Amino acid sequence: MVDDESIILDVGGEVLKALGYNVIPAKSGKEAIEILRQTMGMSVRGKGKALKPDLVILDMIMPEMGGAETFDAIKKINPDIKVLLASGYSIDGKATRMLANGCNGFIQKPYNIQQISRKIREILAN
Repeated sequence: MVDDESIILDVGGEVLKALGYNVIPAKSGKEAIEILRQTMGMSVRGKGKALKPDLVILDMIMPEMGGAETFDAIKKINPDIKVLLASGYSIDGKATRMLANGCNGFIQKPYNIQQISRKIREILAN
């Protein structure tokens, strides 16, 4: 989960954990990219499985490195990773372009637990 607002990372992370997901929070696009690079191919301790995120929930508007730039960098690292764009703004030109370029979905903030759960299930099922 990538968002520059700590409250969204904290609450969103707890919601996702309650839904049964493992969550790796990132406070910026740069941090998300570094985490993704570090986790690719690593083993989960004691389980022997590769730790490869299944989905990135990505905020659109962030300082320094926005959602579009972060999305492009994430796809260069792992072209197969699924990305859910989350924004408090409506779908605009950048978001529409990201969806056309392989972003797997969009969710409007604020969202509730049912909305995020449904959207994640849709994306992971495809």
